Amino acid sequence: MANYLDIRDIAFSYADGTRVCEHLSFFVSDGEIGCLLGPSGCGKTTLLRLIAGFEKPDAGEIYLKAERLANQQFAMPAEQRNIGVVFQDYALFPHLSVEKNIGFGLRALSSAQKSQRVNEMIDLVDLAQEAKKFPHEISGGQRQRVALARALAPRPKLLLLDEPFSNLDVELREKLGLEVRALLRQLSTPALLVTHDQYEAFSIADKIGVMNHGKIEQWDTAYNLYHRPATKFVADFVGQGVLLRGRARHDGHIDTELGPMLTTNLPLGKLHNGAYADVLVRPDDILHDDASHAQAEVVHKAFRGAEILYTLRLPSGAKVLSLVPSHHNHEIGQKIGIKLEIDHVVAFPVV
Repeated sequence: MANYLDIRDIAFSYADGTRVCEHLSFFVSDGEIGCLLGPSGCGKTTLLRLIAGFEKPDAGEIYLKAERLANQQFAMPAEQRNIGVVFQDYALFPHLSVEKNIGFGLRALSSAQKSQRVNEMIDLVDLAQEAKKFPHEISGGQRQRVALARALAPRPKLLLLDEPFSNLDVELREKLGLEVRALLRQLSTPALLVTHDQYEAFSIADKIGVMNHGKIEQWDTAYNLYHRPATKFVADFVGQGVLLRGRARHDGHIDTELGPMLTTNLPLGKLHNGAYADVLVRPDDILHDDASHAQAEVVHKAFRGAEILYTLRLPSGAKVLSLVPSHHNHEIGQKIGIKLEIDHVVAFPVV
């Protein structure tokens, strides 16, 4: 697929010299939902502002549908970019009704066209009963739907969503996230989401860029970010797991306390014989097995309904995580049998 949104080697600093983005590149294909995922302060919202036209890059280029939006010398005004934005705080007008908020950006249409489009959007986000109400009279989830409908009403080329569900409770966030994904698919509107919540990113986005200190460490699918992280930062930030120290052999295996593992991410010869490496071990890689001779001590447990996340201490003192069906309820201090069942052996050289 063609690069619909194309970010090329972007750099940006604030007036005080704070560097926010540096040599940052990625693209979103036509019809795709992309996501910028990372901790607070990593630069993801600033990047969204650069795309929207609220800031101008110091270097690099931004293209949308092969049209240049900005570079170091030029920045197309935000109002000419036809990009919809949904803000974290919704930014609704408190003195306008739901329908008037949705129609606010449709000034170029005739009254009849505007009314038709507003009604279409109200039906699309299922707010017919709330159309005459004001923002303070509806729930947080409904206000988010209004903000989404207002951003989509002018038929934008691209939709930007800045932490759109952060003010909602967990259950509503998940429900709205799925609704937004279905809505964008229905309208064939490409989008870019910003969030620090990896589960939100996983449920909505087709491609996710993990950001760290103004750079994208990996732009990939959720599956690859979890099972094939490109860097230690991605391995640590995405999902849960531990890095278990081991030593490389000449045949590509790494000897660890849990046994030898053949790396799937490093070519043969990348690790010299005897070199130390850290192997990523996820909770679903460690299985509970009463028949196993390998034993680990339960040092912590987190009940999660159908499952329990155990923190286990190996004989060396190293700790691993294991996700176990909750009918296997073991006490702190108890030793249980474990076995390793790992498909993706991702290792990082110790430098």
